Amino acid sequence: MSLISPAARDALATWLDHQRALKGASENTVIAYQGDVTEFLAFITEYKSESQGLSALARISVTDMRAWMARTRGAGIGARSLARKLSAVKAFYRWLSEREGFEPTAVLSTRAPKFQKKLPRPLAVSAAKDLIDAIEMQSEKPWVAARDVAVVTLLWGCGLRISEALGLTGGDAPLPDVLRIIGKGDKERIVPVVPAARSAVDAYIRLCPYPMGARAPLFRAVRGGPLAPGAIQKVMARGRMQLGLPATATPHAMRHSFATHLLDAGGDLRAIQELLGHASLSTTQAYTAVDTARLMEVYDRAHPKA
Repeated sequence: MSLISPAARDALATWLDHQRALKGASENTVIAYQGDVTEFLAFITEYKSESQGLSALARISVTDMRAWMARTRGAGIGARSLARKLSAVKAFYRWLSEREGFEPTAVLSTRAPKFQKKLPRPLAVSAAKDLIDAIEMQSEKPWVAARDVAVVTLLWGCGLRISEALGLTGGDAPLPDVLRIIGKGDKERIVPVVPAARSAVDAYIRLCPYPMGARAPLFRAVRGGPLAPGAIQKVMARGRMQLGLPATATPHAMRHSFATHLLDAGGDLRAIQELLGHASLSTTQAYTAVDTARLMEVYDRAHPKA
């Protein structure tokens, strides 16, 4: 942050604290915000060839914004990543303009580059089962194989994010009928535990060579430390190559599959939204790969019309 003026640096720090305390942003989100806005402020300082105090930041023009976007795209940043960076800058400027009393039109009116959103690709039920079977065969160590199966079964059977599954501790075992999960933005949700997930975790615990301390991570790496997401990503990559599944068959795809399979079985979209911990129903719709026809089918079946 050496290129950024002390006033801008302090304002950014205060805004990030605001995001944590009042907006409930997760630490990963705060770190991403910090990086994106810092890059923008550093560019403006270099572009203007002078320190940018708060009064100077209030005079950002449309030309300045276009120059920043052109430089960012020229550095090889894709449209999706640039749109994310612009969103962070707009959020910061919206807050700063309210605090300092200036008009942020030049920043807020800047249009994000268009990009095609990639819809998640859930696996078919048979493919999800085959993938779990393939994962079980990846390790020569029975406890490691049981561990990998348990993690992936939690992703599919309970709709957990991989960070949520790996955040479980020995105190969570044996798994209860429902789990209290703290997800993004420190939002708590209640997730039912399906019997298959409980059985998979029990099998892993029986074989795991490390003690299950109440505060110790439930899922352990080979040397006993906390299991990293990369280990599950690698074992799934080997499994999907063995089965000829597409590269989209990732740990997160199992969460997509959880939602889609629930909906296909007649689950309510709002209830699935709660289970996934989504703030927006539109996000759940994307996860479940639903189309208008499918939504109308749910509507026709469930609406209490005469």
